[in-house]
Amino acid sequence: MLAGMQLSLPLSRHVTTKGIDPMSTSPDLTCRVIRAADTYDGKQGLTYFCGIAAETVGSKGICMHLLTIPPGGRAKAHLHQNHETALYVLDGEAVTLYGERLANCIHSRAGDLVYIPAGVPHLPINMSDKPTRAVIARTDPNEQESVVLLPELEAFAEITIASLKKKNAESGPN
Repeated sequence: MLAGMQLSLPLSRHVTTKGIDPMSTSPDLTCRVIRAADTYDGKQGLTYFCGIAAETVGSKGICMHLLTIPPGGRAKAHLHQNHETALYVLDGEAVTLYGERLANCIHSRAGDLVYIPAGVPHLPINMSDKPTRAVIARTDPNEQESVVLLPELEAFAEITIASLKKKNAESGPN
């Protein structure tokens, strides 16, 4: 009903301190909807659903996309140089190894928010038998540009993952 309606109220037009007219309809200031249907394979070794990024909408300071980690799946050890990451777990659960030699570990599940500082080595793992889905946002508008793979940490990751699997097997089902 409201689509295409024009407001006839007098609207104040202010220029911001950056010289951008907030009432402008410039293409640079157009809102966009992205359907998360197409996918791409990230350097990290996982498949992502396309989302908000410089490549899709021309964003300047953020990217956001969806990720599904299959049961038993994991990323390669990596970091995002100079860019922070935040994620919201929609479904499932994950373990994230992080820090020097990936010696630290956090567990997240549906409803949790996770923060990863810029430059921190990490890798998520789905150790469950169900897919894990998350919304991921990063302060890098170019989704894959700041990804730095850390193959020298893969051996540490395998040792930690084996230890976690052993602990899970010893503790039995929850």
